[in-house]
Amino acid sequence: MALRDIPPGTPVVVGQKACPMPHVHEGDRVLPVAEVGELLVLPRAACRAAEEAVAEARDAFATVSRADPQAISHFFQAFAAQLADDRIWQSIAQANEGDVARAKVQGRHVGRLTVSAKMRADMIAGLEGWAKARPRVGEVVERREGDGFRIERRRAPLGVVAFVFEGRPNVFADGAGVLRNGNTAVMRIGGAALDTALAIEAGALGPALDAAGLPRGAVRLVRSRDRAAGQALFTLRDVRLAVARGSGPVVALLGAIAESHGIPASLHGTGGAWIYVEASASREQVERVLTSSLDRKVCNTLNTLVIDEAAVAVHGATVAATLADLGAVAHVARGGARVLAGAALDEGELGHEWEWDERPELTVCVAAGLDDAAALFNRYSPRFV
Repeated sequence: MALRDIPPGTPVVVGQKACPMPHVHEGDRVLPVAEVGELLVLPRAACRAAEEAVAEARDAFATVSRADPQAISHFFQAFAAQLADDRIWQSIAQANEGDVARAKVQGRHVGRLTVSAKMRADMIAGLEGWAKARPRVGEVVERREGDGFRIERRRAPLGVVAFVFEGRPNVFADGAGVLRNGNTAVMRIGGAALDTALAIEAGALGPALDAAGLPRGAVRLVRSRDRAAGQALFTLRDVRLAVARGSGPVVALLGAIAESHGIPASLHGTGGAWIYVEASASREQVERVLTSSLDRKVCNTLNTLVIDEAAVAVHGATVAATLADLGAVAHVARGGARVLAGAALDEGELGHEWEWDERPELTVCVAAGLDDAAALFNRYSPRFV
């Protein structure tokens, strides 16, 4: 009996858990994920959307992997120029207004979803940086010589790189960077940002690929709002690297899916960034670092601030004032209450990642010295893969 033929509600052992068999429609895939003990149903439409995107990227790889480096640079330059065009950006902004309005109706935060002048400038700068970057394909990374022979190991394109991002429209500039070294990209972006992503693809990405003489499949968007499309994406044999960014449990599940299908995975670790403040720092340094590290919520946003015992008297007031100016929500653990008021946490919660949108949120604690701070970091900090 196939897994999909098991009657709904029947317990199915997946890893260490017994999961009830869900209802399955014709054409759906049933995916057991033993590492996390989940039994997933991937709808046929979501699977097809992922398969179509990967097929196009696979076919485009033959062209992109052999493309002249100048053509790749031309693509990045053209993509940046399209985003800098006010007429094109206006169409992207209009699509984004619709995404934002729908998200608000659903009660979602929209800070990371909303396109802004800064986001636009950052995307353009990122693409221009890729245009100037030196391609590394063909570099010799290892050489061995013997009697009458030489063996060299050189860098080569990988193939299709699949990305699953949260609802952040600027990810195109990040994911498209894999073209620099001859790879192709497939991106599944959060459903809340899909219309914005489609507008970027239609108005800027696609025309830039055309201008550079590259196939449209070189950077392909998965056309599905269903989260299952991202899960299906990480099961496909033509994917050579799976990259997932987002919240911890979701990313852990995606990583488990990829690895169970033999696909290497690069995952967003949980816990955010840590900063250690010692007494020798200047007031200006403390203010600048805190302000710059809490300007938006990304994977390396400050999440845990560790203040040296000797720095409490020197910088405690500066830390408290700066966080107050930022409107930050502070949690305190292990002496953090000596610096500022906040909800108390146990030491074991130092690694908890705060998911915020508009108001920064972080944990503040005190360490007895550098060795103590390092011990806390090693025990509770995120572990990136």
